Amino acid sequence: MAWYHHFFYGLPQRAWKAAQTEEQTHLELELLVETLEFGPGDRLLDVFCGYGRHALPLAQMGAQLTGVDISDDYINELRTTASAERLALTAIQGDFLTMPVGELQTSALFDAAYCMGNSFSFFPYTDMLAFVRRIAGLLKPGGRFLAHTEMIAESVLPDYQQRNWLPVDAEGEEPILLLVENNYDPTESRIDSHLTYVQAGVTQTRTAEHYIYTLAELIRIFTTAGLSVSACYGTVEGDLYELGDQGVWLLAEKA
Repeated sequence: MAWYHHFFYGLPQRAWKAAQTEEQTHLELELLVETLEFGPGDRLLDVFCGYGRHALPLAQMGAQLTGVDISDDYINELRTTASAERLALTAIQGDFLTMPVGELQTSALFDAAYCMGNSFSFFPYTDMLAFVRRIAGLLKPGGRFLAHTEMIAESVLPDYQQRNWLPVDAEGEEPILLLVENNYDPTESRIDSHLTYVQAGVTQTRTAEHYIYTLAELIRIFTTAGLSVSACYGTVEGDLYELGDQGVWLLAEKA
């Protein structure tokens, strides 16, 4: 079973949520609105939707959202909020890569899709190609897809850090301290991360795997899957990607 099946609970989940700022989310929403070119009533697919920091505002704008995530806690929270606000939002718990397509596509194809939050690095090549092909298969012709990742070679390797630590402010609670120890496997182009989370005397550990692709490799995967990449942004404001940028946003369109 893949590592991400048993990662997203407890302190890691709370730390991720606490680390997301309103400013960053607002900028990402602006980019989604500007690039995906959807209107009220259009069907959007949020892959790895988490607790809905993008899906909820987009549903409030009038889009019909389907969000998929592996985390029971996140999906339950999203369902509760969507129900309370009476939003056109369907939250599905499961592994997007392996779940039956019928669970994802209950009616028409999607007008657009996106994958944010640096989740676009979980898979080795064969699975990554299958993952992008699945997204392409769920889109209408001309449908757009926006993917974000910080785990591309041109971003992560020039500033590779074997060890790091950072405090994460948790509103109303003691900060969560995150300790990171990375090991880069060049034969697999993969970073194995050993993570330790500490808060108020509680310690939890996790391991994560992120596969590192060059930007050119990702574009070739998109092309093979039936998606034509039209832009590569290096900032959430929409500046074109340059070597050393913190991450990349790839915008693609289904032929």
